Amino acid sequence: MNRFTIPLLVSLLCAACAAQSRDATPRLWRVYENALKDAKYVDLTHTITPSIPVWSGFGASTFGPSVDPKTGVPYGWDKDGFEATRYVLATDQLGTQLDPPAHWNPDYPGIDELPPTFAVRPLVVISIVDQVTEDPGYSLSVQDVQAWEATHGQVPEGSVVFVRSGWSQDWPDPALSTKRPFPGVTLAALKFLHEQRHILFHGHEPLDTDDTPTLEGEAWLLRNGYTQAEGVANLDQAPETGALVAIGFAKFQGGVGGYARFIAICPPDWKYGVTVGQVPESPLARESKPLHWDAKLGMRVRSRRSRGWPSAPAQH
Repeated sequence: MNRFTIPLLVSLLCAACAAQSRDATPRLWRVYENALKDAKYVDLTHTITPSIPVWSGFGASTFGPSVDPKTGVPYGWDKDGFEATRYVLATDQLGTQLDPPAHWNPDYPGIDELPPTFAVRPLVVISIVDQVTEDPGYSLSVQDVQAWEATHGQVPEGSVVFVRSGWSQDWPDPALSTKRPFPGVTLAALKFLHEQRHILFHGHEPLDTDDTPTLEGEAWLLRNGYTQAEGVANLDQAPETGALVAIGFAKFQGGVGGYARFIAICPPDWKYGVTVGQVPESPLARESKPLHWDAKLGMRVRSRRSRGWPSAPAQH
């Protein structure tokens, strides 16, 4: 061994140790740094307010300030240093939602019993906007799914399939809940997606799966252990293929419906969405106007001018 060998070995060992140290970064952290950090994030979720569309059989929900039970006086930022909100929600079938099968069959899981593996999945978006333009009551068919596959490849097993119809473009007009016909998904398409492609679940923009007299698609899904999403928003901002969807929902004991949050995680070069670091996160940015309670709208807002539709009267 000559005098150059030992320094060379030391140098190689140091390089190997450095490489090993870099490779020791936890795998999922590398996934975040290499893929998720630069991705574009698109919210596919409607904001819940007291006046959003809801089936008349459920009636209206109300918001109000939380009150001190000893005094009956609402808590306030000025005198208590905080405020809180009391939500009287008429149903768990409200806004953007996740329907567990217990909604129609008590022998299957409720919202609190869905497995945590629902959290992140491949996202497929199939558009029927053109068909709905010609026929407002058009429903996704097996042929529509196969046409998507002819362009993008087979629908991935375990994926979430959202059906884009354009129905939600008039949201939050309360009249949407009574608008007929509305676009849906055929029973044949649902069976094809679940039995042939083995997807996790599908979702749609309207508040029901189909417009048939017996809600045959929803009945088949939920009575056989499948889950579905309803009231999905902003699908015109999500790519048809190549994205992921992050799924979150409130975990109510024995709940047979769920207030859900869906976020599309899109490629970095996607034209919609925001990236990590593009908007303030920690701390969050200070708003130009403070929140205040608007008695007419029945919720807190930052402006006295309504940003949505006026509150709907209670439905019976």
